Amino acid sequence: MGVTKTQNFTDTQNQLAAYAKAIAHPARVAILQYLLKQQTCICSNLVEELPLAQATISQHLKELKAVGLIKGEIEGTSVCYCINEPVWEQAKDILLNLFTLPIATKNCC
Repeated sequence: MGVTKTQNFTDTQNQLAAYAKAIAHPARVAILQYLLKQQTCICSNLVEELPLAQATISQHLKELKAVGLIKGEIEGTSVCYCINEPVWEQAKDILLNLFTLPIATKNCC
C-alpha cells in the first residue's frame, strides 16, 4: 500500500478531505441532518430514528466525532451527541469556498 503523502497538500485541503470523507456515507448524512433538525443534544437512542443497528450507528458517530463535526458527553448510562458548532462552521466555510470557486470553461473538453 502506498503512502498518502498528505504532507504535500495544504492544511485546508487535508481538512476538507477529512470532512468530505466523514460525510461520505448516507447514514452519517442522516445522523447530521437529524442532529441539526433537533437543535439540541440528543441523548435518546438513534436506533429509533434510523434503520440501522446500534453498533452500526455507534461506528458512524465515532467517525463524525473523530473529525470534530459532532461532540458527545457521557450522562449516566447514555451518551449525548450534538453538532460541534465551531467545527461545523469551519467545515461549512471550507466546503462553500470550494464550491464557489469559478469554473474555467475556456478550451474545456
